[in-house]
Amino acid sequence: MITTTLSDFRKDIKRYLDRVTKNFETLIINRGKDAGVVIMSLDEFNSLSATHHELSSKRNEQRLDSAITKLNESDSFQKELLDE
Repeated sequence: MITTTLSDFRKDIKRYLDRVTKNFETLIINRGKDAGVVIMSLDEFNSLSATHHELSSKRNEQRLDSAITKLNESDSFQKELLDE
């Protein structure tokens, strides 16, 4: 996570945005007391959105937890995909 001020961000926007996109960093720009802006890459945003969607219902959350438990307990098996 990178933090900076608005003034410093303005001085070197390209370098900050390159770090965010290339290194999957999150940038926080402080804008005074209890105010700020977060900048993240589109890939990171899409990943967070997908995670939020997967956990948006209790049923999905339970399915994911069950799958993780089975995987951790080696109670899983491998299947080959069918070619069409």
